Amino acid sequence: MTLRFQQILADGVAECSYLLGDDDAHVCAVVDPRPDVDIYLECARRFGLAITHVFETHIHADFMSGARELVARLGGQAKLCVSAEGGAEYGFDHKPVRDGDEFTFGGMRMQARFTPGHTPEHLSYMLYDGDKKTPWGVLSGDAFFVDSVGRPDLLGDDQTEELTEKLFHTVRDVFMALPDDVIIYPCHGAGSACGPDIGDRMSSTIGYERRFNDYARIESLDAFKQAMQDDAPPVPTHYPRLKKVNAEGPKVLHNLPRVPPQSVDAFSAAAESGAQVLDVRDMMAFGAGHVKGAINIGAQPELSVWAGWLLDPDRPIWLVLGEDGDLPEVLKLLWRTGFADFGGYLAGGMSAWREAGRPFAQIPQMSVHELNQTTDVTPLDVRKTDEWDGGHVPGARHAFLGELRERMEHLDRSAPYATYCASGFRASIAASLLAANGFQNIRNVPGSWKAWTSAGYPEETPKNS
Repeated sequence: MTLRFQQILADGVAECSYLLGDDDAHVCAVVDPRPDVDIYLECARRFGLAITHVFETHIHADFMSGARELVARLGGQAKLCVSAEGGAEYGFDHKPVRDGDEFTFGGMRMQARFTPGHTPEHLSYMLYDGDKKTPWGVLSGDAFFVDSVGRPDLLGDDQTEELTEKLFHTVRDVFMALPDDVIIYPCHGAGSACGPDIGDRMSSTIGYERRFNDYARIESLDAFKQAMQDDAPPVPTHYPRLKKVNAEGPKVLHNLPRVPPQSVDAFSAAAESGAQVLDVRDMMAFGAGHVKGAINIGAQPELSVWAGWLLDPDRPIWLVLGEDGDLPEVLKLLWRTGFADFGGYLAGGMSAWREAGRPFAQIPQMSVHELNQTTDVTPLDVRKTDEWDGGHVPGARHAFLGELRERMEHLDRSAPYATYCASGFRASIAASLLAANGFQNIRNVPGSWKAWTSAGYPEETPKNS
């Protein structure tokens, strides 16, 4: 037997799914798939494997589950296996899995372990060679991460205390009870908000985490509760929505979402009537000219998360692309956080728009050198609080991008602002959002904080401000 084990990262949402099986038996399983499932079909085909089971470790909140999509693409023959623990309920056909259930794929064995805390129903999967008694690895889902643990506060204040206690015992009684050489394969890497300060490495060992994971080293429940409360990152707005969607069962599309090309006339009519326009071009191109009212989220992996934070899932999206050929990759990124309803894309992009003589809006780009030399513009820092606390432009105001819609009422719509973040990506989103909501004097700072510090300009922190 050759064990086939593939960790598959969905950038942006920082989600890790897994394909694992035995190439002698020619069977495998997929765990926690994302909705753009071609990657699993291609991987199984390359290894000569049949996908017979699709597992979910828990009801996900941060990305749209691809379990039903994958089973449908397999002709409905694979078993969809989900937790029956913790009172979980689902709106789709499934095979219930309970603590201790085992599944064999040739010479590889998986055993479910009930690991509640991040969610009430959470399961992890211990990985064994044949009938050996000690696991060599564990698919830890969102219960345990590199340098971190899953957050227990996503189901609301009324369940947080109970889930925190369960998570504490999951960490102490399950994960820290494993041998040091067991390899941990989590469902998320750095950049996910499913746990505080998740580490950069894609896997770890129990021994390493026993020594260096601050949360795993806490031995007091009260201290653990305090750490979870103090360190929890902001909850993205799409998490509660996707939690419900994934429990009910996402709609099966059998392919990428359908997006028709639209003429300039049709696209213009939609924009003028208040359509939700998303421009995924680079910040410099967007600043030079865009459809008035468009939101700019560049076609980078982070598009998934920021679309989830800021776009309305109940309204169709009208897309402006850099190139028409970019459409499939953009759709994958948007689908991962639940967006499958599109009004269309602007055929020919902004070139067609300009050539048709349509008006376009602009957002000036301000260099850090210009920002440093003026006092006529207020820098607006849209980074997270811990980034702000680590240092910011002197005299800046702070409004985290994910909460900017709510913070707008505290900003002067007639005042000049220059938005900045770490690199300019989030800053351009913020600038476009402000401009779309009536702010008249907005600039974006490309390079942002990285450029500011590289230029050697002064920094301010809460201690010296």
